[in-house]
Amino acid sequence: MEDAARSLVCLHATDPATVYLSAWARVPGMTTEDLDRALYVDRSLVKHLAMRRTLFVFPRASLSFVQAATGFRVSDTEIRRLVREVEKAGLFEDAEAWFKAARAAVLEALQDGREATSSELRDELPLLEGRITFGVGKTWGGEVPIGPRVLTTMSAAGEVVRASNDGGWTASRPRWTTMSSWLGEPLEEVDPAVATATLVGQWLTTFGPGTARDIKWWLGSTMAATRRALVDVGAVEVDLDGQTGYVLPDDVEDTDPVEPWAALLPSLDSTTMGWFERAWYLGEHRAEVFDSNGNGGSTAWWDGRIVGGWHQDESGTVVLDLLEEIDPLGRRSLEAEAFRLTEWLAGVRIAQRFPSPLSKRKGGR
Repeated sequence: MEDAARSLVCLHATDPATVYLSAWARVPGMTTEDLDRALYVDRSLVKHLAMRRTLFVFPRASLSFVQAATGFRVSDTEIRRLVREVEKAGLFEDAEAWFKAARAAVLEALQDGREATSSELRDELPLLEGRITFGVGKTWGGEVPIGPRVLTTMSAAGEVVRASNDGGWTASRPRWTTMSSWLGEPLEEVDPAVATATLVGQWLTTFGPGTARDIKWWLGSTMAATRRALVDVGAVEVDLDGQTGYVLPDDVEDTDPVEPWAALLPSLDSTTMGWFERAWYLGEHRAEVFDSNGNGGSTAWWDGRIVGGWHQDESGTVVLDLLEEIDPLGRRSLEAEAFRLTEWLAGVRIAQRFPSPLSKRKGGR
């Protein structure tokens, strides 16, 4: 399980089911109990808010590097945004002082390894009460409670973590605790430049060759930081159909062709979301596979390319939604994957949080 996450740098976890389906696609014989054990018992895999303000599952050994390279930057941005919105909403006169007090109250409430839900913390801590109204008069408008926003910001800072889950594997109902108590030790302090270079090196190992724009987008960082990291890892320039790409120094030799392979991947899978430049594996299918916010839906892959997607019918059977004609071997291989996934899901239907236009059109949830 840990090897699967490490081989992709991390697994996307915004949609709780994605973590399990991404692992299923890569770990033979994997069960949901196996991943639960890694997440909540061994804690060798940890959920953490990081690059692009996105929730991922990281190998424990990567957390200190992720925190130094991306976590603090995300946290600083989120604190400023939350303080600004709280002040605008008139909830507290001095929103900066409020946030500091709320943060201290949360850490005190979670001391000694206690786990609590956001609702439990809100009921105990008056500083977490209150809501921010947005989009007044708009169909998409509503109210957002400030308590979960405080916890999200603190999680990006590496202070608290999503610990045990009160829901099943397809739901996210986390209990929160301090990062140091969950891990049994505080996160190690790492130089941000070293941490960024480490992440870029891991990305190149998995996703290279890629462009500087790919890496900048994946990191959610600046081009200057990306270029510094490329220098630090000794990245070598290569030609990518007229664009400048990069590989690690030990990855410049031509590779042998691989046998054609088939895969059914969930929405927001790390492979689908691995690059900013996507035409080489998406072809003409971007509008069908990605939504308007850039979230990739469930996908069907054959021989290194996205050739369609998949959804479940009312009975829970996995149905292929191919967007192009593929050879008979590819169709048989994908049909076998659909049968295998149907058997593994055993009637569980996945409610996709980020369904693609293709999935919506074909009747997927």
